[in-house]
Amino acid sequence: MEFLQLAFMQRALIAAVLVGITAPAVGIYLVQRRQALMGDGIGHVAMTGVGLGFLLNASPVWMATAVAVAGAVAMELIRAYGKTRGDLALALLFYGGMAGGVLLINLSPTGSNANLNSFLFGSLSTVSAEDVTAIGILAAFVVLVTVGLRRQLFAVSQDEEFARVTGLPVRFLNLLIAVTAAVTVTVAMRVVGLLLVSALMVVPVAAAQQLSRSFRTTFVLAVVIGTGVTLAGTVTSYYQDVPPGATIVLLAIGVFIALTLLATPLARRRARAAEAAAHACDAPLPATRRPADDVKV
Repeated sequence: MEFLQLAFMQRALIAAVLVGITAPAVGIYLVQRRQALMGDGIGHVAMTGVGLGFLLNASPVWMATAVAVAGAVAMELIRAYGKTRGDLALALLFYGGMAGGVLLINLSPTGSNANLNSFLFGSLSTVSAEDVTAIGILAAFVVLVTVGLRRQLFAVSQDEEFARVTGLPVRFLNLLIAVTAAVTVTVAMRVVGLLLVSALMVVPVAAAQQLSRSFRTTFVLAVVIGTGVTLAGTVTSYYQDVPPGATIVLLAIGVFIALTLLATPLARRRARAAEAAAHACDAPLPATRRPADDVKV
């Protein structure tokens, strides 16, 4: 446990816990909305914010947050109003964001390919005290939204028309989900990396769904799985000198496969039990004799 004595590992572990909590907390709504790849698109856009941070000598985390939020709002508006050419607009936004980030980082006097790789795939040694502070503030916002408004966000994610009929502000809630996803991407980019953050938002949720069908239980299990794999991946990265983002994602996929193998026989048993119960309900009741049947005429 000597790694706990190292300052950079302490910062990395704190960031890992915050990422493990926030990514699945937002991802469960994206999965419900069938927008599992939204985090990947936001990660592309956030690269421009990282490049601006280096170019303007500002915090890359805060600049990436501002640009990612703007990009997420644009994505949601395109989804809502872009009927025929929405896919093309999103493609231009994603690839333009990535290209802009690469260009701006190389134009900045303090930027380099090493800086770029640390944001794309995560890095333990580059998590500074300022980054931990920013990540903590942003993570608090994400938890406040995803937990405090879980009923409203779940209703919008399940059925927008029904949510609109019940009087919920659907457009505002859709934008709030997009903004929260953008904030989560910037929270996770230091540990997991911009290119792999979408996997951490989706895979723990998919793994939790193998054992649970209720929203509340799936939410809790996904957060537990996300926190576990981020901590395990961070420690493994320290001892094996491998990229933390790739390690965390592969561990998450491994958990998903293990839970899928575990859940399959359980699901079959439940199906057989339900089928047997249905047959028992459909079976005719045994004939009973009435007292009048014993009376001789």
